[in-house]
Amino acid sequence: MPSSPSFTVPPRLILGSSSPYRKELLSRLALPFEVMVPDIDESPLPDESPSATAMRLAREKAAAVLHIAPGALVIGSDQVATLDGAQIGKPGSHENALRQLQTMRGRQVVFHTALCLWDGRVTDPLAAVQLENIQTFVTFRDLPDHELDAYLRIEQPYDCAGSAKNEGLGIAIIEKIDSTDPTALTGLPLIALTGMLRRAGLHFFAQ
Repeated sequence: MPSSPSFTVPPRLILGSSSPYRKELLSRLALPFEVMVPDIDESPLPDESPSATAMRLAREKAAAVLHIAPGALVIGSDQVATLDGAQIGKPGSHENALRQLQTMRGRQVVFHTALCLWDGRVTDPLAAVQLENIQTFVTFRDLPDHELDAYLRIEQPYDCAGSAKNEGLGIAIIEKIDSTDPTALTGLPLIALTGMLRRAGLHFFAQ
């Protein structure tokens, strides 16, 4: 994708997310940014592949924020977990989370973390949008029910896809992680994002 045109005024950078984990990750880049929560329907479409769902939702989140903050540089991200190709959603309750972990133990789960950077300063929609899906392959430990139950009661990861809160004690239920971006599993792939931001004209070090 070609670089965005040069701009003399730094863009307004907005993270379109309600996730405190994505907010913490973005703060590592030491760039000033705002947070806005996009109001969209996150349900998958019929016969939609996991990667397509994640990328569509990441784009829709960025578009929803850009609609109320025109001209901004907006980050949208979404994550879909899959086991044997079937989507695994956020559990929402202890019982659902336990069933998820029982199904996933000893097996490999693929996390699709989609990232969208939409540059509201660019009028051409093809040039304005950068979109990428980063896959993370996670093998879960084959743990007994009482350990899985104890983990859930400590971390309560009921808002996490696949009940895998790896930034906390969830790392103890994971046996192996294979990804090109270590931050992708937490929900915001910083390696991909820094590349996108550079192409949008942002600099991380003194010029």
